[in-house]
Amino acid sequence: MRKLFSKETPFITVFLIALNILVYLYLEFLGSTEQTSFMIVYGAVYAPLVWEEGEYYRLLTSIFMHFGITHLANNMLMLFVIGERLERVLGKVRYLLLYLFSGVGANVISLLSSMANYDINVSAGASGAIFGIIGALFVIIAKNHGRLEDLSLRQMAFMIILSLYFGFSSSGVDNAAHVGGLLLGMLLTLLIYRRPKVSFRRHNLQNQ
Repeated sequence: MRKLFSKETPFITVFLIALNILVYLYLEFLGSTEQTSFMIVYGAVYAPLVWEEGEYYRLLTSIFMHFGITHLANNMLMLFVIGERLERVLGKVRYLLLYLFSGVGANVISLLSSMANYDINVSAGASGAIFGIIGALFVIIAKNHGRLEDLSLRQMAFMIILSLYFGFSSSGVDNAAHVGGLLLGMLLTLLIYRRPKVSFRRHNLQNQ
């Protein structure tokens, strides 16, 4: 039990992935996650209901909802690949707070963007929070002289550019949430992260 909750075990990442999958299965049992009206009923972000009806809980519930299995699988794969790294570096509590802050904040930015462009969209998904993780890792790698374990600053910059490119070149993607999550993840990490005197890369090499 002690090992399960140790610093090295990505418990929060596993929990977040499991929660997203359970929410998806529950919604699919009730209806269809690919149906926009159904997703609105069960908590997706929809500007009129948030601003006019005061249903602010949607800013949180929507980050655990996905439009279909492909949407879910893509986001969970990305979370699995990069989430455990950030969880190990930041610690479980700060990692979870960054994930939630980035996801909710990305939804707020998306809503403000849609209002400015006179667009009313229905949005859901963990991508805003995941972009927050990407932004956080970019800042941490930069603070660790351009490298953290096997990740380099160039690799992270390429991941950011490629992810944003696919978003802007595809239809039906909430790019405002992606950019918002990325910037919020960077900002929060600048506030809460302090580089250890001994880098994680050196520490891991010594323990091998």
